[in-house]
Amino acid sequence: MTKQILIFSDLDGTLMDHYTYKSTEALPVIKQLNSANVPIVLTTSKTIDEVKAIQSDLHISDALIVENGAAIFLPKALFKTQPKDTNSEGDYWVKSFCPPRQHWLDIIKKAPTNFASLYKGFSTLTIKELAEITGLTVEAAELAKNRHFGEPIHWMGDESSKLAFIEYLETAGATILHGGRFFHVSGESDKGRALNWLTQYYKETFQFNNISSIALGDGKNDIAMLEAADYAVQIRSPVHDFPELKKHINVIQTESYGPAGWAEALHQILPEPLPMQVCPANIL
Repeated sequence: MTKQILIFSDLDGTLMDHYTYKSTEALPVIKQLNSANVPIVLTTSKTIDEVKAIQSDLHISDALIVENGAAIFLPKALFKTQPKDTNSEGDYWVKSFCPPRQHWLDIIKKAPTNFASLYKGFSTLTIKELAEITGLTVEAAELAKNRHFGEPIHWMGDESSKLAFIEYLETAGATILHGGRFFHVSGESDKGRALNWLTQYYKETFQFNNISSIALGDGKNDIAMLEAADYAVQIRSPVHDFPELKKHINVIQTESYGPAGWAEALHQILPEPLPMQVCPANIL
């Protein structure tokens, strides 16, 4: 029996180059996957507004996992029936896993005053400052600031102070995820939990008994997603080593960086040519 394939992909440093934010080397593989109806679920720390723009550029139209697994956005055009425990927001059914952003902003504001000069959150950075820190365009930085479920922190202090600040946040109920440039303050959600929910939803909705999930990522905030998937692809990074995984079976570490490594790994895992998959467009 042909397995239904689901692909969960991080963006920065994975499907998008760490420095240029381009996906050039991966585009031929994306085209192949689209032709075979293989869902590519962009799974990222980015906001829904950022990811919608990237999806459009990459010609991808599947479900989205945003803000490090805080929420899943299911396009109503593909999923006609509203899933249980979701909200309707514009063109999407939204499954959220944690409290909204304001909850975490209130906790951050109550932090001891000795931390105040050591960090800046997305909510306090100007669009220009955020563009300078990230290398994003001003337009892209504006989309990045519009978060719904958590607050990324740009740390400017020493490591011991950072650990003390994180200890305060965790004591207040926050979960901390470390990304490439920021650490993210949010609830008890992660990319792995979102992957598991969406995989189960595909199984129930499309009555699949044979799903194979492939996750691709480069950072520490991808660990939960990589360990939850059937196949874990660690994309080589130009700025840090491969994060350590507890999982050791079906783990690939790429030789190439970013989108070139993304394409390299999927050529290694997937059969050639790709068999036609039955979702999403052919079912609902």
